[in-house]
Parts: sequence; structure tokens; C-alpha cells
Amino acid sequence: MTDYSTTYQNPEKPFRSFIMGGFECADHQNAFGERVDLTELTGHDRYIAEDYRNLREIGISTVREGIRWSFVEKSPFEYDWSQVEDMISRAKANDIEIIWDICHFGFPDDLTPLHPMFARRFAHLCRAFVLKYRSLCPEGDLIVTPINEVSFLSWLGGDVRGTSPYCVGQGWEVKYMMMKAYIEGIEMMREADPHVKIMPTEPLIHIVSPDPADTALVLAAHKKHQEQFQVLDILTGKMCPELRGKPEYLDIIGVNFYCDNQWTVTDHQYIPWDESPPNPLWKSLYSLVEEVFIRYGRPVVISETSMAGDKRYPWLKMIAEECITILQSGIPLLGCCIYPVIDRPDWDFPAQWHHSGVWDIHNPDTLEREIHGESRMALEEFRQKLYVQEIPLPEEIQTL
Repeated sequence: MTDYSTTYQNPEKPFRSFIMGGFECADHQNAFGERVDLTELTGHDRYIAEDYRNLREIGISTVREGIRWSFVEKSPFEYDWSQVEDMISRAKANDIEIIWDICHFGFPDDLTPLHPMFARRFAHLCRAFVLKYRSLCPEGDLIVTPINEVSFLSWLGGDVRGTSPYCVGQGWEVKYMMMKAYIEGIEMMREADPHVKIMPTEPLIHIVSPDPADTALVLAAHKKHQEQFQVLDILTGKMCPELRGKPEYLDIIGVNFYCDNQWTVTDHQYIPWDESPPNPLWKSLYSLVEEVFIRYGRPVVISETSMAGDKRYPWLKMIAEECITILQSGIPLLGCCIYPVIDRPDWDFPAQWHHSGVWDIHNPDTLEREIHGESRMALEEFRQKLYVQEIPLPEEIQTL
């Protein structure tokens, strides 16, 4: 294992908690053209104080939240910050640190990424958010994800008609226009506050040939695998320099990692993660993070990871072990976010719940949160592993 501790001196202070929680905040139009607001469906907008208290009880004090663009901007350039203000107030009351998504999945009704006003509207939204936030929180770090998972969202809306703009074969065009908005948004945020930190969050994937002896397939798989870096390459100016990307627009790299993030190039067969002995095509989280770190040299956060159903414990156990391996290598891993931390319904079939959070919701009418015992145990074991590695944690959490 390569030791990166001598090649990178981490200038960032650790987040308030290494283990983080993410609240599902997608507000997009689903495959049927219906607006899906998962903040509302999960009740997080009404139970936010309870949700934050629950997190503090299990030692989590850093969260990912989204402002929900379709809720904030119902009319062009007119903003309703009421729920954002409530979120900030509740976070202060519970000593919660927020990493902010400006756009998770979802745009206002009158916009798509291909609309000529998309970038301008988004950039003005970004600036307005920073001004609002700093009017309430003039001190401290402000960490922002302008658009979550541009790679996935451009595929979903640009190639397979799963969301707006419901296109086929236009994934690159959608990605290009979203990155135009992304960079213009950063420019306007930093005009308002030069110290805003940017944390892009992109899927961390592995695409492989099912036959290592087939040279053509190996090359095809490598080409598709490399496409996952287009967003960060545009952001840093390596690609499409006309969009004005710069290396300084990449402060922290967020990587989203799930069990279906690895597949074969020809038939899109998912590679099993939990076979014994391990499937030879499965690539460890450590090795994938190492690839990203070598390429960009920036600190990393596992910005999303979770498992649905009855395999939550072994998945979180594996994630914990991989995080420890990454930390031991010297790669600056700043945190790991369980996403979603509260159960969520399906986008296209909202009556179906995934049971993928640390807290389950069994009754959609009451939205009562019921902690998943094995997930809580996995997180406690994860924290103990961090103690052994001497990862600094806040004093009030160390006593829990």
C-alpha cells in the first residue's frame, strides 16, 4: 500500500463528525413527469428538529442537506428562503454542521438544463443563497455542492428520459449545459464570498470487461470508466476550457458509492460485492478512491453510501473497513456520509419505501422514525475503529 501522508499535507480541518448523515432532498420530476419532493415525503421539513436530535444521539453532527431549487424559486429570480432559514436555525440549535446542495436533483417547472436561461438562473440562485446564508451565519466555513451527480443526472435526463429534459442521446449536451451553470454558479458565489468551499459529489464507479483476455472489450471498458471524470475535468479546466473551469474550484472531492456502482461494459451486469471468495471483477472502495486522489490530489469525502434491506450491516461494516484502509494509506479522507440517513420512498413509485436508512419509516401516514438496530450497531463499530486510528472527534461525541 502506498503511503500518501508525505505527499499531501491536508490543509482542511476535519468536519465536526467523520461519520455524517445525508437527508434525501431530491425534488425532481420523475419518469412519469410528476414532481417528487422527498424532503416533504419523508417529513424532514416537519420533523427536522427530531431528526437532528436523533443524529446527535448517535454521534453525528455533520449533515448533507439541499435547498430544493423548485421550492425556493417558484418565480424567476424571486426566492423563498423560509425553509432554508428554518434549517439553519434548527442546525444552530442542535450544533449541526451542514454541507449544502444547491441543486440535488430537480429544477423549477419552467427550466431544463437545455433552456437558454438555465445557467443564468442557477448562477443568480447560487449568489442569492450565499448572501442569505452569510446574513444569518457571517462566520465559519460554507461548503457547497452546486449540483449533485451531474454525471448521473445528465444520463438520466439526457439519455434515458428518466427526468427533465426527457431526452435520448443528448447526455453530453445536458452535461455540458449543467457544467456551464455549475461554473457560473461558483463564480457568482465567490463574488459574494471568496471563501466558499466547493465539494462536487459524483458517482464513484467501475466499469470492466467481463473477459480480461478480450483486448477490445478491455479498451472499451476503460474508455467508459474514464468518462466518470468528465465533470471534475471540466470543473478544473482540463476539459472544455471555454466554460472557465479552474483547479481552485475543486476544494473537496465527494464520491458517491453504492453496491450497483460496478458493472460490465457490454451487458451492464452488476458485479456482486459480497461474494465469498470475492468476485475478481469487484474493485475495492480504497482502490477507487486512490485512483481519484492520484488524479486530482484533493481531500476526499465518501459523500453518499448506503444499502437497502437486510444487508445494511455487512455493507456498512465493509465501508468502515475500507475507510480505515484509506486513512491508513495517508489519503486525506475527511468523512463518510450515510445517505440517506432517513428511509425514503421510490422516486417513480412513491408508495414503495426502500428501507435504506439508519431510521426506517414503516408507516407513511405517521412518518414515525424507527432506528434500524443493525445499522446503529455498525456505526458504533465504525466509530470504534476510528478511535483506534486516532481520528479526531469532538469531545462531546467522544463520551457517547
